[in-house]
Amino acid sequence: MSRIALKRLAADTRGLTVIEFALISPTLLVLMMGTFDMGFRTYAASVLQGEVQKAARDATLETGSSAGAALNTRVQDQVSRVISNGTWTFTRKSYSSFTRAGQAENFTDSNGNGSRDAGECYQDENGNSNWDADVGLTGQGTADDIVMYTASVTYHRLFPMYGLLGWTQNETISASTTLRNQPYGTQTTHTVTARCT
Repeated sequence: MSRIALKRLAADTRGLTVIEFALISPTLLVLMMGTFDMGFRTYAASVLQGEVQKAARDATLETGSSAGAALNTRVQDQVSRVISNGTWTFTRKSYSSFTRAGQAENFTDSNGNGSRDAGECYQDENGNSNWDADVGLTGQGTADDIVMYTASVTYHRLFPMYGLLGWTQNETISASTTLRNQPYGTQTTHTVTARCT
């Protein structure tokens, strides 16, 4: 090849765009799929939160205690328009007051280690004869009780790039809300008993 042909070949940039695209496109595609995956998750979480809040408001009515399964089904049906083939879990816990929601039963920390050990006395607030890290009772509760309603769904990610980014194949989103049941009757109270077991 002559010297002039080599200079002409070195100055020719017509195929450069294809080479640059081949180098950049894998990174660009992974970034786009990751962005779409996170956008989908955010949208699905928003839809789930809205449905959970609606179901929780309906559950606070007097008829809500018997409609728990129907409300769960409604949440699942509405969110299934966005997330199909998800695995669902629903929980309801009732508390006597907002300040006790999610709190452990009070105990006497005899050895000062910050956790309840066997034999240390505790206040059995929910009447189940066991010390509980969460004082709530399972279910919708009664009139005037505080209810923490949580729904979670696990689904397969939309795009197969999760392995490249170190993510798992499955994604779980949860939504919860805490509301007070309507005062349609007298609130059930439990006698607080000190136990040392």
